[in-house]
Amino acid sequence: MNQSLDPDSVSITRRVMDALRLDPVLFLLLIVLTLFGSTLLYSATGSDIASVVRQLTRLAVAILLLIAAANVPLRVIRKMSIWLYLGGIAMLIAVIYFGEVGKGAQRWLDLGIIRFQPSEILKLAVPMIVAAYLSDRVLPVGWKELLVSSILVLIPLLLIARQPDLGTAILVGSAGFFVLFLAGVRWRIIISLALLLSSMAPLLWKFALHEYQRKRILTLLDPESDPLGSGYHIIQSKIAIGSGGVYGKGWLNGSQSQLEFIPERSTDFIFSVFGEEFGFFGSVVLILIYLAIIYRGLYIAAHSTENFGRLLAGALSLTFFVYLFVNTGMVTGILPVVGVPLPLISYGGTSMVTLMVGFGLIMSIRSARRFLG
Repeated sequence: MNQSLDPDSVSITRRVMDALRLDPVLFLLLIVLTLFGSTLLYSATGSDIASVVRQLTRLAVAILLLIAAANVPLRVIRKMSIWLYLGGIAMLIAVIYFGEVGKGAQRWLDLGIIRFQPSEILKLAVPMIVAAYLSDRVLPVGWKELLVSSILVLIPLLLIARQPDLGTAILVGSAGFFVLFLAGVRWRIIISLALLLSSMAPLLWKFALHEYQRKRILTLLDPESDPLGSGYHIIQSKIAIGSGGVYGKGWLNGSQSQLEFIPERSTDFIFSVFGEEFGFFGSVVLILIYLAIIYRGLYIAAHSTENFGRLLAGALSLTFFVYLFVNTGMVTGILPVVGVPLPLISYGGTSMVTLMVGFGLIMSIRSARRFLG
């Protein structure tokens, strides 16, 4: 008898998941993705088992925090939103005066025991505070609600962009926008704002973007103009992905990655390693896993009985999509390089913890209505 299909085993697993307030489908998909990412990391780091162990340790901490977040009542999450938001803003201001500088950016706070990016907190705090504000308002939102929500989003966004950290600013801005979008912002308002931003593009180009950011955009349009400089990342990434063909060269057999032609191959450009080793077919499978996670998050959001839960779960799920879209877009040469990691696969702990806590919040929203789907 196949023990994996034993009804008693399935029942026990379901009871454990229910006791921990976890969504079995979403949790399984996340575990598959992260363990798969650890296997890929072994190849991307040149078979450095120490890096894999560190990543697995971070994964264990992230899972514990996910479980903790899943067990926080929804009403408590809502009350916490204002304090998390204000605390995040305070830490972003502290970064300006006390933050560590690395690679030309001032993004980190070192507290001695822990070193972290306060901007990661705002990836959760911004959608939480906007969802809490809009959940008691009459929907769809009007101009007043739009103005207040925009201010709540713009304050941390500008502080993060100042560091500078365009990638995180995009994610924070997207999280806030998705809450507004799900709250039912009228299309005429969206179109009006899009036209306003388009008219401001020359000013943003001249005064808002740093020189290296403008160079990245120009490099996107013509990477061959500086093949050994600013265009090197995109060129080598596209070579690696293209050389993978349909089925790839096999695990640990990617020449571009193993010979270290791919820059940042264990972090921002790890998808290039994947594309070379597993090819087009493997890349499609990976993206389908991501889409399944996003779908499950949106499914939970759609079945939430509270506006706050619906807006928050939907925004967090769609922000996860932005992570995926921006990272795969930049490594394939259709978007500028902005330093966004491949979610739950790229090496690093801060982003993984933030994402896992976000999914823990989604599972808390599921539990709030005794979700049975």
